[in-house]
Amino acid sequence: MRDVTYAMSISLDGYITGPDGGLDWSAPAEEVFRFWIDETRELGVHLLGRRLYETMLYWETAADDPSLDDAEREWIDVWNPLPKVVFSRTLTEVKGNARLASGSVAEEIARLRKEPGEGRIAIGGATLAAEAAAADLVDEYRTVVHPVLVGGGTRYFPHDERRVTLDLVETRALTTNVLYTRHRVRR
Repeated sequence: MRDVTYAMSISLDGYITGPDGGLDWSAPAEEVFRFWIDETRELGVHLLGRRLYETMLYWETAADDPSLDDAEREWIDVWNPLPKVVFSRTLTEVKGNARLASGSVAEEIARLRKEPGEGRIAIGGATLAAEAAAADLVDEYRTVVHPVLVGGGTRYFPHDERRVTLDLVETRALTTNVLYTRHRVRR
């Protein structure tokens, strides 16, 4: 069965966006960007909420930008063909290799797990991850921890999260300041 992972960059105080919704503090250094490229290669499908989808939509047309470096072009080659499922109550269409979700997060994960395919099912975004976690569908939590306290914003873990016991599977420094952790849900 395909694992479901929730992976995001987070601030040291546990936020994926700052109080203003900004992500500027998490702009990846070259080593961190390379990490995300390698992680994305291992995915079979990515579930996104509307806000993250709209943020990532830039990459659908970025290939035409002559100022992109080799790593950014490699990211496009990995990200754009990756199947994506977008959850939104307001969008009526999506672009690229994406489709709008027809069911709940739990229904979509169940359907994706039944389909033949390789690679993990990734969840991007705190709201979707919280729904999947509440249904006990998240197998791993992966964090790229940045050395900044943003003081508020969107939390990586929701406030009403139930108790979940995790096992630390992997940890490594991506740069001298950025730490990657991977925790598996103990079942």
